[in-house]
Parts: sequence; C-alpha cells; structure tokens
Amino acid sequence: MVTRKIACFDPVKIARSGQAFRITVLDDSHTELIAKSRYLQIAKTGEDTFAFSCSEEEFIDIWQEYFDLTRDYEAMSKLIEGKDTYLRDAEEYGRGIRILRQDVFETVISYIISQRRSIPSITTSVERISALCGDKIKAPKLKAPFVRPAKDIYYSFPSPDALSKLTIEQIAGTGVGYRAPYIANAARDFASGKLSGEALDRLNDDELYKALISMYGVGTKVANCVMLFAFARTSRFPIDVWIQRILDRYYNGNFDTSLYPDTAGIMQQFMFFYERTREI
Repeated sequence: MVTRKIACFDPVKIARSGQAFRITVLDDSHTELIAKSRYLQIAKTGEDTFAFSCSEEEFIDIWQEYFDLTRDYEAMSKLIEGKDTYLRDAEEYGRGIRILRQDVFETVISYIISQRRSIPSITTSVERISALCGDKIKAPKLKAPFVRPAKDIYYSFPSPDALSKLTIEQIAGTGVGYRAPYIANAARDFASGKLSGEALDRLNDDELYKALISMYGVGTKVANCVMLFAFARTSRFPIDVWIQRILDRYYNGNFDTSLYPDTAGIMQQFMFFYERTREI
C-alpha cells in the first residue's frame, strides 16, 4: 500500500469525467480501475490523502505518470481569463480532475468505439473486447482502508496482436457496430509495427495529428482525444456534442484556445465534466 497527500486530486471525479472507460466508483471514497494490465484501487483516507493498492515501485513507475501527479493543478484557476465566469465555475466544480496518461493502443481503440456512442455503451464494448481476448486478472484480497473489489475476475485490455487475431464478426459481436473494421485495421497496424506508441510519442503535435487521422476510421475528434488522453498533449481541445453545446451557448460558437496554449485540454475537461454531470 502507498499513501500520498495530493492536492487537486479526486478519483471519483476522474472516473466520471469520461476520459477512460474502465474506472469504477465503488463508493464516495473508493474507486477501482484496470489499466496497464493491472488492478488498482484508490481509497480516500483523509483531506487530500489517498491510499493506493500497489507497491511504492509500481506507484512511481506507473501511476504517478498515469494520473499526471507531477503537474501543478492548483495553478489552473490562476490561468483562467478574468471575464470567463463559465470556465471559472467549471474549474471550481471540476477541481480534482487530472488528465490521464493512458495506454496508446487502448485509447485509440476506445475512442474509435466512442464515435456517436454514450459512455455506458462504450464501456460495455470495451469490457466485452477485454473479456474476449485480454489476459485474466484476479482481484486482489484487500484490507482496510480498501474495500472488496466489485468483481472476482477482471481482464486486461488486449494487446494489438491478440486483438488482430479476432475476425470482424467477433469484434462486431462486442456491440461496436460499423466500427468493427476500423478496430480490426488499427489492431493490424499496431500488431505489425506499422504504428507504435513509442514512435508516435516522438512526433510533434502536427505530425502526431496527421499520423492519427491517416488511420482508417479516425477523424478530428478521435485524434484529438487520443492526443490528449494517451500522449498528454494538453494543448488539444477535442470537440464533441457536449463541448459544441457549450461553445454555442457560452462562447458564440468558438473557444479561444490561444489563451491556454499548454492547458486547453485540461480546460476542456473541466467544461465537459461541469456541463455533463450538473445536468444529470
């Protein structure tokens, strides 16, 4: 177990922010997730204090980067342009959200699936794909301050090689519909080495964007989401139906991202979370 005091970190808000599809809220103080082929549970144990169900080595090697814990999120409110009361309210409401640094292949496939889908339906398809050809992960036996995991068995997100071996019919059977060929093509590209997370990460933003939209079935929104949530390119500002609604309602159709050259994507998450969850 690892315990840390972390300001501006709220796993429950992160789980509900729509970035990743395998984070589950167990109760007001506990969340669990499957990522990087591992199970992790986080328990809130006090004011800005959290316990992680992992070793110190795993925390430093994996979860510190995954949760973007080295970035100063307390400074975000100071960056907001003075007259923008909507964004200021959104940042205050969403304080605790951090941009996740997710596995590249999983993020590409998840956001291909996400096109014109609700978050629950995306989650269902991602879980079905994982169960179909991911590796089995047995839930750990945890003691306080943790709670019992929601399941006994979980599955890692499949490797490109494993997913590339599925037929179009098998992929379609997970409920992804017309996106099945896009998923199959992406799996083949990563399995063959035509694409790799390491090589893509070395590209600058323009090059990375061009590489992603050149993929079959990947458009502007998906490419920007992958850049933001897998490569931590926090200047990107993905626009979906929720964000477009915000832009039309509060910004005359256009949000000036030049005001936030390094943090536009973080501001986008505050806006998305604020608009989506306060209307539920």
